[in-house]
Amino acid sequence: MRKLKHLGILCFLFIGGTLMAQNGSTMVGGAEMYPSKNIVENASQSKDHTTLVAAVKAAGLVETLQGDGPFTVFAPTNAAFEKLPSGTVETLLKPENKAKLQAVLTYHVIAGNFSANDVVAAIKEADGKATFETVSGAKLYAMMEDGKVKLKDTSGNVATVTIANVNQSNGVIHVIDTVVLPGK
Repeated sequence: MRKLKHLGILCFLFIGGTLMAQNGSTMVGGAEMYPSKNIVENASQSKDHTTLVAAVKAAGLVETLQGDGPFTVFAPTNAAFEKLPSGTVETLLKPENKAKLQAVLTYHVIAGNFSANDVVAAIKEADGKATFETVSGAKLYAMMEDGKVKLKDTSGNVATVTIANVNQSNGVIHVIDTVVLPGK
């Protein structure tokens, strides 16, 4: 653990690849994520999650993700959405594709509060490949590779958790670098 810099009275620490404030919050997308705020309140502050927030709004999932939960959200960054084929995001955001968009977004959510330690424990318990049922009802697989948690969707796409354990008042967010997609 090493100090990065002092900003006023807040001291930021770099711990295992995650920038943390001394008050226990985590920095994501240049913004402090407060454990006292819900998933939507925090995600809407991250400059790295503007596409995700727009998608959550278009899908009508804001109220759900502001609810009691708890939820574990694997939150793709803007760069993750940019990896999708050209026009995919724009097409999903159209009102007539709301059900498809909801299916994609709820595939990134697991009911319950699963910390990184919980996910890693499930991977070990399942001999290297844990299976989680997402809120969409589809399966999402987790495994370890080079000391990092990886997620694999039913189509074989793989995402890496880049920031873990961003605690929220109604769950936890783990930032991922690739959008995972439910099977057809």
